[in-house]
Amino acid sequence: MKERAANKGLDRRTLLRTLGATGALSALSGAAFTDARAQSASLEVLAAQPQTKPRHSIRFGVCGISHDHIHGMIKAVERGGGELVAAWGAEADKLATFATRYPKARIVKDQDAILDDKSLELVLSSQIANERAGIGVRAMRRGKDFLADKPGITTLDDLALVRSTLAETGRIYAIMYSERLEVPAAVHAGELIRQGAIGKVIQTINIAPHQIQQGAAGGDAGGASKRPDWFWNEAQFGGILCDIGSHQIDQFLYYTGSTAADVVASQVANVHHPDRPHFQDFGDMMLRGNQGFGYVRLDWFTPDGLGTWGDGRLFILGTQGYIEARKYTNVGVSKLGNQLFVVDGQRARRIDCSQGPLPFGPQLVADILNRTHHAQDQEQCLLAAELSIKAQKNATRVALRL
Repeated sequence: MKERAANKGLDRRTLLRTLGATGALSALSGAAFTDARAQSASLEVLAAQPQTKPRHSIRFGVCGISHDHIHGMIKAVERGGGELVAAWGAEADKLATFATRYPKARIVKDQDAILDDKSLELVLSSQIANERAGIGVRAMRRGKDFLADKPGITTLDDLALVRSTLAETGRIYAIMYSERLEVPAAVHAGELIRQGAIGKVIQTINIAPHQIQQGAAGGDAGGASKRPDWFWNEAQFGGILCDIGSHQIDQFLYYTGSTAADVVASQVANVHHPDRPHFQDFGDMMLRGNQGFGYVRLDWFTPDGLGTWGDGRLFILGTQGYIEARKYTNVGVSKLGNQLFVVDGQRARRIDCSQGPLPFGPQLVADILNRTHHAQDQEQCLLAAELSIKAQKNATRVALRL
């Protein structure tokens, strides 16, 4: 009996040594002692919103279609009851496609035909980025509200002109920061924060990769066809931090509730496009607001294997929990984007927001009629533009070649 017991002990010690050497022991002990509370996140699904007739109606025109984002902007305003009446565009190929897509819209010969049309209450523009503010100022001075694609403003001089024109006219200068305003998961994240789901927001982290060329699968993101010359010229597109970075600064201000902020540090680089000397394909920045902190990373390196233009992620840290938004894909799991992951003191949950509401368009139309600012806070909108311009202007230019 003693010999049998000794052999059992020896066999057990041999097994433990073998498991430890192969790494299986740690896996075995991890499985055995996992906290029972560490379970899969529960799933919630936001219900699809019923299709209802818009409460309001306005007539609007388009003055500039250089970026395909114009189509998403039109959809948003139409959801709110807007009627597209007329359009102008400088690019013949885009204008032909536009006329086919919107056969009821009248195509006009110049910008003034849009800006002088007294029947229009709103003007939309995705003209070359450094020309948008000038169009907006002219529109406001002629009694119209304005919705620009991002970046809505690319220089501090233009920003000062927009602000002074707003003070003179009392109009609305909105900027379509679509990565928050037109992403259901980002919209619902804001609602959860208002409900106090994660306490007070401390920091946002935005990881915002983009893709230069997507082909036909690119849709209206901008890379469905060859990028135009202005896309590669910082003076025209504003630079990476001013351009796609403005989306992320908008989110930092909105989720933290900051009404004043500074760019602590920023840097940009052209790592992989030496034939495009006025372009940047990487940038990042650190932000500090009066109500929280922010970090942003931007790049143009999305690989084709992802299946969409970018694996955009948003992380929101609160005093009582955190939120992660996987906006455009749930990489390695599903191509379905608009997934929120919420962890608080009680549980972890995943919220499928893919059918969630997009209130920006209806709110903007109501703001135009009621002279309110529910769709977008005007000061916050322009502060995001200001910070993005300063981040780009003061960025360290890093010479990195790989």
